[in-house]
Amino acid sequence: MTQEIIILTLPMPFGMGAVNSYLIKNPAGQILIDSGSPRARKALREQLTSAGCEEDRLRLVLLTHGDFDHIGNAAHLRACCGVPLAMHREEACMAERGDMFANRQKPSALVRVLVPFFTGFGRAERFCPDVLLEDGSDLLPYGLDARVVWLPGHSRGSIGVLTANGELFCGDLFENREAPTLNSLLDDATAAQASAARLAGLNIQRVYPGHGQPFTWEELKKG
Repeated sequence: MTQEIIILTLPMPFGMGAVNSYLIKNPAGQILIDSGSPRARKALREQLTSAGCEEDRLRLVLLTHGDFDHIGNAAHLRACCGVPLAMHREEACMAERGDMFANRQKPSALVRVLVPFFTGFGRAERFCPDVLLEDGSDLLPYGLDARVVWLPGHSRGSIGVLTANGELFCGDLFENREAPTLNSLLDDATAAQASAARLAGLNIQRVYPGHGQPFTWEELKKG
């Protein structure tokens, strides 16, 4: 199945850089992987329009993990487009509570108070996922020949999407700010290393990270 992958580069708040969302278009419909932060809502809608995203053909918003810069516009998209939201069942508590640390090691009380203020992720952005994903979940019913790969490390319920063509959308397991590498922010480094080792045995040609430019699997191995 022929498909087009469009990178949406969305700003993070307070000059914290950028985060990627990915629009996958094929004859069966369109899927959005991750949705940016709430403060990037206008940029997201503008880039979706520029990419030719048709709201009635958007079949799924798939969320790789529960951080505000990845799920911040999910509830908005469901409200305006009627599109279902999908994420791993281990990560759902983060979206439901608006708590990015719900399944992570607990930060200080001050950090818990400040995070919603700085991220813009408030009560209106909370949601319950429509689809709870697991390792191996098949995405063909949503028009994408791909499966879910559970990739704990950055968070307990982090996932990736691996297409039949060998394209891996890895969320925040890897990043490519200067060179392809494991993400610099990990909740469980041992789990992240195990996730990376598991991926090494799969047919992966190109990796699409949450932060930075796509890279080949060979580039990652050389690093």
